[in-house]
Amino acid sequence: MDITVEELKKRLDAGDNNFVLIDVREPYEHEEFNIGGKLVPVGSVMTAIPDLLDHKDDEVIVYCRSGNRSGMAKQLLVASGFSNVKNTLGGMLAWRQAFG
Repeated sequence: MDITVEELKKRLDAGDNNFVLIDVREPYEHEEFNIGGKLVPVGSVMTAIPDLLDHKDDEVIVYCRSGNRSGMAKQLLVASGFSNVKNTLGGMLAWRQAFG
């Protein structure tokens, strides 16, 4: 199960912090525009897994520019034993289209 930008924004606006938000874009993309996620570029996901293991059973939401890299990151996390990973459908392109 993945998450739409509308669902994610609603949760962020409500102050819901019962999930881990991870931005898997490159640092320059994160600097240009981000919604508060922890920066873990997709190429670094596997090396970041030891630091993320405390969240193995937590809800983890990943996002990128369009949803492709975060889809790959989701697969890597699930393959590493993470039980509740959601990809943000459409990524930040969809976010900006929906919310400006």
